[in-house]
Amino acid sequence: MARALVLAAVLLSLAGCSRQDETAPFAESRTPPGLAARFMAPEGWAWGFVEAGDAPVQRYGVAAPSGAPRSQVLILTGYGESAEAWFETARDLNARGTIVWVLERAGQGGSGRYATPRDLGHVADFGPDVAAVKAMREVVIRPDGRLPFVILAQDDAAVVALQAVEDGLRVDGLVLTSPRWPAAVGSARMPALLQSLGLGALSRPGWTRWRRDGPGGRAADQTHDPDRGQVQHAWQVANPDLRMSGPSLGWRAAFDRARGAAGKRLGAVHRPVLMLLPAGRRDPELGLCRELPDCAPLAIPGARRALHLERDPQRGRWLDEVSRFIAARRAGPPA
Repeated sequence: MARALVLAAVLLSLAGCSRQDETAPFAESRTPPGLAARFMAPEGWAWGFVEAGDAPVQRYGVAAPSGAPRSQVLILTGYGESAEAWFETARDLNARGTIVWVLERAGQGGSGRYATPRDLGHVADFGPDVAAVKAMREVVIRPDGRLPFVILAQDDAAVVALQAVEDGLRVDGLVLTSPRWPAAVGSARMPALLQSLGLGALSRPGWTRWRRDGPGGRAADQTHDPDRGQVQHAWQVANPDLRMSGPSLGWRAAFDRARGAAGKRLGAVHRPVLMLLPAGRRDPELGLCRELPDCAPLAIPGARRALHLERDPQRGRWLDEVSRFIAARRAGPPA
């Protein structure tokens, strides 16, 4: 496994200060004014950084339940998300006895950047994401088998989680929530060519920088809930370092390669998988589930893609299914 270095859990020296390096990681965020308490950090929340190999450090956060924990979950955020968008879910899972870890993706959220401008989502490869997941499991979390350890991956993070498990990462189960799984790969030939020429950090045609008046989650058709749909945007307004716009050409090529690589080794995922999907036909994702050795798909009626940010009826169903899956792992064999 790549060299892993874990930095201090709380790095106050990086909090809220003006930095000359636009690619530097970002620690503690400012709470947006007027934010509802349920969207704030859970009690005892702590930040940390994990570094895998020579890639920029990635930010993670953790919170534990007030009583004795019964399980652990590592949440991998989807494209453009920071851990702050998961605070409400972390609170809810804490209340159900789960230790919650949230790892932000390479080049996103409070993690270090590969390129500027900072809000351009760029990576040359998803390998550092996979290495960071392994480092979190083996160096930071270090589950000892007494508590079930589950990974929950949102959107495009599904390919990261699948690659990590295909590479031998030990988990008790996987939850793939609204996984991004295109029906075919090989569509990013031009981005791949530009990447090979060292031009992968270029933005795609029509790319625009993050805007204060830009759409929130609800306006972007991610959720029906008007309050949850604005949470990520509110944190970005209050914290410029968290702002994200569209991906670079290199990111698109990297995702295409990661999707293709993960799709070739699905038979190696010998752990239970729960796939939670929004409403409507999801043929590519259902096809993915059929190729996995042990996968159960479940659609949430009336939901859009951001299931963790949906209205109470849909989100409640999603949260119950996640909790039931985690609880069921307690009776299973150790990872």
